[in-house]
Amino acid sequence: MANPSEKKPGTRQYDPYRELELRTPIHNLYNLPTSPEYLFQEQATVNRRSWSENLQYYTGSGYLGGAVLGGAKGAAEGLRAAEPGDSLKLRVNRVLNSGGHAGRRLGNSLGVLGLIFAGLESAIVHWRGSDDVLNSVGAGLGTGALYRAASGPRSAAIAGAIGGLAAGAAVAGKQAMRRYVPV
Repeated sequence: MANPSEKKPGTRQYDPYRELELRTPIHNLYNLPTSPEYLFQEQATVNRRSWSENLQYYTGSGYLGGAVLGGAKGAAEGLRAAEPGDSLKLRVNRVLNSGGHAGRRLGNSLGVLGLIFAGLESAIVHWRGSDDVLNSVGAGLGTGALYRAASGPRSAAIAGAIGGLAAGAAVAGKQAMRRYVPV
């Protein structure tokens, strides 16, 4: 039986990409740009994430952070709740159940806070037409107030003030990190 990879005299192997290589050298296919490419020129001038990127970032970060912190807190509670007569299987089950329960609760709560904050911040930026500290503080204020609105006006006002202060502290901390921490 003949080897299919052998060349027979008077024939050549068929290469379907031969014509493409003549017009476009293969190394040009892999010279990709390193800067982001935008569909519209207006997008290139804006130095901030879009509303949908903000929505995904804040919601995802809030959920992930809350799930990790809540899971750790729940696991610690599960370890403390172990009784002396419990088997190893039962203790592991208790830790996993309490960690999953607390992680789910805190993750969902912080994810919702991130969702509300991102939506309000994007709306305020669109409404005001500028991107500065007041947008984040206003979004934090509105997020706290909306999140606790069902508990009454006093609770909503306190939560709004805490949200505004937290957002202001986060923005101030970010600016201080940029200024004083070399990266």
